[in-house]
Amino acid sequence: MSFTLGLTGSIGMGKSTTAGFFADTGIPVWDADAAVHEIYNGSGVGPISVLVPAAIIDGSVDRSILRDEIAKNDDLLSKIESVIHPLVKKHRSDFLARNAAEKIVLLDIPLLFETGAEKWLDAVLVVTAPADIQESRVLARKDMTKDRFLAILARQTPDAIKRKKADYVIDTAKGIDAARAEVHTLIDQIKGQIDA
Repeated sequence: MSFTLGLTGSIGMGKSTTAGFFADTGIPVWDADAAVHEIYNGSGVGPISVLVPAAIIDGSVDRSILRDEIAKNDDLLSKIESVIHPLVKKHRSDFLARNAAEKIVLLDIPLLFETGAEKWLDAVLVVTAPADIQESRVLARKDMTKDRFLAILARQTPDAIKRKKADYVIDTAKGIDAARAEVHTLIDQIKGQIDA
């Protein structure tokens, strides 16, 4: 059975880049956001069409329409989660089954602590950066506004709490090369624990 390492971090902290460093070493990576995107183009279309018919465009869920509808209806998010979360869980279980022979697998989960995933993972890695760097990274994104950034942050566990709960922390403000080197060191450390 694989060592399951969870990766998380608030928006703009460098999570996707860090996940890429793991993938570059050959470690299988499961990406929760990519899984949701796949589900919104497949098995999630039917359930979402019942809840928000207007969000289905050309046979797929349009996330921007869905986001707008969620903003208008306080109860909608929990209803969507109740149908999408089981599909995400199955997607993740299938990934773990396919990669059961691997020493380490990485699970990239933006809302890791918010969903209680730390309870079933072997360890958690949090990526972090100072708040000013985080904000400049996020606001440089296409279609991102300060209000939307603050709304996303409000739904996420604060960075300081994530760092406190983490087994491992990587500060991505030190630069790409430093973060990549820390990933390699961490992989060696975990493999050493597994082999001990």
